[in-house]
Amino acid sequence: MAKLAFHPNAYLNGIRNTQQGLTSRTKILRALEKKSATASRLAEDTRLHYWVVIHHLRLLETESIVVRATKKKPYSWESTGMGQQRLKMA
Repeated sequence: MAKLAFHPNAYLNGIRNTQQGLTSRTKILRALEKKSATASRLAEDTRLHYWVVIHHLRLLETESIVVRATKKKPYSWESTGMGQQRLKMA
């Protein structure tokens, strides 16, 4: 059985990292690596429910992995580049 590859920043401190949560956060982070987006755009792109995206964005925000790029609603979110880094194989 192949092991699923989660985004390194999908693992959060202080919470139980379930497979479902890791999968959702991985989808969100991969979408944000391409460009900043609103929660509704992320929900469309990742095919996750809007409130699931909001929940995970707030969790990621508390760990400074994502930030709100705009000050007014609808908020645009972007990755900070903080957190664990991907290992690059030579």
